[in-house]
Amino acid sequence: MTALQSDAILARMMALHPKIIDLTLDRVWRLLDRLGNPQNDLPPVIHIAGTNGKGSTQAMIRAGLEAADKRVHAYTSPHLARFHERIRLAGDLISEDHLTAVLDECYAANGADPITYFEITTCAAFLAMARTPADFTLLEVGLGGRLDATNVIDTPALTIITPISIDHEQYLGDTLAKIATEKAGILKRRVPCIVGPQEDEAMAVIEATARRLDAPLIAHGQHWHAFEERGRLIYQDETGLCDLPLPNLPGAHQIENAGDALAALRHLHMGEVAHEAAVTRAFWPARMQRLKTGPLVEAAAGAELWLDGGHNPAAGQALARHLASLPAKPTHLICGMLNTKDIAGYLRPLAAQAESLTALSIPGETNTLPADQTAAAARAAGLAADTAESALAAVRAIVTKAPHARILICGSLYLAGGILRENG
Repeated sequence: MTALQSDAILARMMALHPKIIDLTLDRVWRLLDRLGNPQNDLPPVIHIAGTNGKGSTQAMIRAGLEAADKRVHAYTSPHLARFHERIRLAGDLISEDHLTAVLDECYAANGADPITYFEITTCAAFLAMARTPADFTLLEVGLGGRLDATNVIDTPALTIITPISIDHEQYLGDTLAKIATEKAGILKRRVPCIVGPQEDEAMAVIEATARRLDAPLIAHGQHWHAFEERGRLIYQDETGLCDLPLPNLPGAHQIENAGDALAALRHLHMGEVAHEAAVTRAFWPARMQRLKTGPLVEAAAGAELWLDGGHNPAAGQALARHLASLPAKPTHLICGMLNTKDIAGYLRPLAAQAESLTALSIPGETNTLPADQTAAAARAAGLAADTAESALAAVRAIVTKAPHARILICGSLYLAGGILRENG
């Protein structure tokens, strides 16, 4: 991939703070003030937090709004192949020239003051979005919510909390209640919040926060329901029922994400065209994505090749349920994970759905779990396991033994991003 001017600026930004993650809003407020507080000039904001499903939910809402002829900004992280994926302006990915300009402006305004990479790039996204006309802004939380760099919008149009589970314990806390407290930090006084399916412990925290802020909840199981019936998605709330196609994003868990998106669209008074587009037109890469072209697919020959970036126990459970629903076929995993993740919890549900795992160290990632440790964790979970130097080597080794297998590359969005770059 050709080096870009924006890449050089982003590399300089990485050096502005010794930590990749340092949760506080002080540095963000300081820089936003120097930039003229662009966060106050954004089109109406829909702010999305949660452990799993944020990106898919955002993609479905965007598809629905755009089908209703709305111009939509969207901010998400991390990116997979190129940083530009994080910022979408009125429907289009930010251009290289525009990205370079706002990054330069933020870098100059910040000077040598400490600020994390995510914080300064979030400020750049706000700057670009505030200067581009649109009807809505979709903001996905980076980590947690309460102290996330996106949590600077005084009065969003709507907030959304997708399912909460254990992840990022070193930053958010080691219990579901502590993590839910951080996620519920995006709630704002009297601003409605769509709440996806939650464990009781998490829901109790969200409800307590909402009562304190007088924020109306539109909660799964209380105010809306979404489920599959006879090969259709049925959504029902207090205003009526929607009978829709199943989500085009694969996996039973996408029904819950679609429920979040439909609840949001109905709250915004979007009609049937938006509802159907949300479940039929959304695209979200590296979420059980079937790879169909490129050198890895050529190496796979007659085997199926899939890619998924889920990386925590809840994602492992969702992935295992989806694999179980597919036509029977020998399934082999190629897996690379970060050393901050619960690999045992992730692999435990997948072990029943796969015949083997080939472990990789994630190229270029200092926090990668070494391949031999991933393989050892797979054996402990009951999987036959080996290691490989690269995804290409792993694919070739698998198809030599099982030429018509289902191969799933999984375990980390950072691995998934590398695969998408490698596979062109």
